[in-house]
Parts: sequence; C-alpha cells; structure tokens
Amino acid sequence: MKEDASLPENARFETRAIHVGQDYRSETGAVTPPIYMTSTFEYGNPGGFDYTRSGSPNFRNLQKTLASLEGGEYATVFASGVSAITAVAFSLKAGDTIVSEQNIYGCTYRLFERVLRNFGVTIRYVDLTKVENYSVIRELKPQLVWLESPTNPLLKILDIGAISAVAHEVDATVLVDNTFASSLLQQPLALGADLSLLSTTKYSNGHSDCLGGVVCSNSEVWQEKMIFAQKALGLQPSPFDAWLVSRGLKTESVRMERHCANALELAKRLEKHPRVSLVSYPFLPSNPAYELATRQMKGGSGMLLADFGLSWDEALQFMKKLRLFTQAESLGGVESLVAHPASMTHASIPKAEREAAGVTDGLIRFSVGIEHVEDLWEDLERALHLSQ
Repeated sequence: MKEDASLPENARFETRAIHVGQDYRSETGAVTPPIYMTSTFEYGNPGGFDYTRSGSPNFRNLQKTLASLEGGEYATVFASGVSAITAVAFSLKAGDTIVSEQNIYGCTYRLFERVLRNFGVTIRYVDLTKVENYSVIRELKPQLVWLESPTNPLLKILDIGAISAVAHEVDATVLVDNTFASSLLQQPLALGADLSLLSTTKYSNGHSDCLGGVVCSNSEVWQEKMIFAQKALGLQPSPFDAWLVSRGLKTESVRMERHCANALELAKRLEKHPRVSLVSYPFLPSNPAYELATRQMKGGSGMLLADFGLSWDEALQFMKKLRLFTQAESLGGVESLVAHPASMTHASIPKAEREAAGVTDGLIRFSVGIEHVEDLWEDLERALHLSQ
C-alpha cells in the first residue's frame, strides 16, 4: 500500500477527478472502490453507516469528489437532477419568493408552477441577461434567486457574479444550475453563487447510463438542509448509480474538451450555412454574450442551438433524417443527441410563455457528442439537403 495516499494541495481538476473520493479501499487494496449494494449496515460500524437512505460509502465518495471539482466544501448527491431541484425547493415555505431567470429547464418550471405555487411560494420570472431587471431582486427581496448559465435551451449567459452581488444585498440565496456548463468549465461558487446544482446524469457521468444530481455549497446550514432532504424526502441515489457517476467523473476533462471542440466547429460551419437562420453557441465570437461567456467559462460546452427556418412539423421531420444524432431528451453523453425543445424538454411550459422566453417552434437543440466532427458535419449537411 502507498505510504502516503494524500494529494498535493495544488492538484489540478483532472488529477482530483481521478484521485479524490477513493475511500473504503484499505481492507483490500482495490484500485476502484466497490459498489456497496446493501440496504442496511450493522450498528456500530467505523463509518457510522446505518441505512442506505441515510448514506452509503458510494455516496460519500461521490460527494467528496464533486465538492472538490465544484470548488465547494460540501456536496449532497441525489437520485436525479430533478431530485436535487426538489431538495432545494422544499427548503422553502409558504410566503417565500423565488426570482428566477425566465428561460429555465422545463421540469424546473413545472415544479415551480404545479407544486411550489400550491404551497404558497411566489415565483417571478425575469430576463436576467438585462441589467435593468436586477432591480426586481432588490424590490422583491426573494429568499432564492434561481439561475441557469448557459440556460436550457437558449444558451443565454448570465453574469453570475453581478447577479449574486445584487442578491446578497437583500440576503437572498443564489443557486446556479451548472448542468449545461459542467464542473470543468464553470465554477459558480467561485463566481459568487451560494449553491451549485448539477444533473450528474449529464456531463458528470457522461455515458447516458444512470441518473443523478448534486447540490454543492460552502454553507454548513445549506448542507444540513440538503442532507435532511436526501433522507427525509427519500431523494437518495442508488449505490450503483453513484458508483457510475464516480467512474464517469474520471474522464470528464477529456470528454469535455472534445465536446467543446466539436460543438464550436459545428457552430462555426452552421453560422455560414445558407439554410441556417440562427445558431447560438456561447464561444462563437459573434455571440452577444461572447465576452462574458469566455470570462466565466473555460469552454463553450457541447450544447448547440440552431434554427433552420423550419415549422414545428418540418423540424420534427428534419431530426428523423439525422443518422448520428439520436432524437432524445437529456444531454451530455458521449453520443450526439438532438431535441425539439417546444415538443420535448419544454413542452410543459404553455406556448405563450414558452415563446415569450424565446423557445419557438423551429428551434432545434443539439447535444454534440465526441464522435469525429467530420462525420457529424456530414450528417447535418445530408439532413439539411434532404429537408429542402
């Protein structure tokens, strides 16, 4: 066994992703910690485990890794991204207020509108790319400010630091859904946010084979709230899913490098294509938020939005002509996916509100995978040609 298994204090992301969160191996010397497929533990064990809903070695390992990669002191893992959203949402009470970015994940909107409102929570949606709308935070003094950056699906970039500064003036907690960016590319806690939330189903795991979520923070108070929610609401992941996310994190950096490179190349080519009326990608120099995106993020991620001037039905037909982009919800896996937000990820949002936020019938969202970029481009060109 190693005489000293500790990491250097200045270990980089790639090294920490592989070496942090590797406990519970000393008895066997296993290079990879095992999956603890047990529902309960013998009382009085050294780890203090009792029942898997309350904790597992696999949870603790994953939480330790994610806290390190997100630059936080604490992390609590959940059964899915929506479970993580639920954990935060249920920390609120009747009379509380959320100020939310206008363009958010459809399931977040559904939870806000169909659950939280029934419990007396007020939600106000605002376009937080506009500095003049920051005043809403000062006026309403919300308990929670809910952000996504990049947003789903429009890839809007929000100034996390500036919004956090305003929110903290009125003692509001700032949450950033960091799913589209990934832990490698963006550090919301370092930018000023109080909570960083991820659907670890996506880029953290990266292989489309499990569900998971996490909330990271530097607050002991919020950590206690998240642990309570994990246990009391039954939001814990399975040990196997936690183990799969732990495995996926080891390759997050190399995967994200390819996701970013492929998406940027496709965005540049689509921008010049005569059939394309709109292409949105944070790291395109033509993007209005390019300077902010390159300041907050290390790369543009693998999400790409395009409008080919197609109707609702034509957009659906276009997606069926693709061979390498599978029409499916979710994102962040090694394989490329394509989605029609209006009928898929954001179908739960009423049409008028959806379009007011900018999610129109012709928008198509791509989760660009790590295949060879020339194969992906040829697939797009072929589908566009067949759609004429």
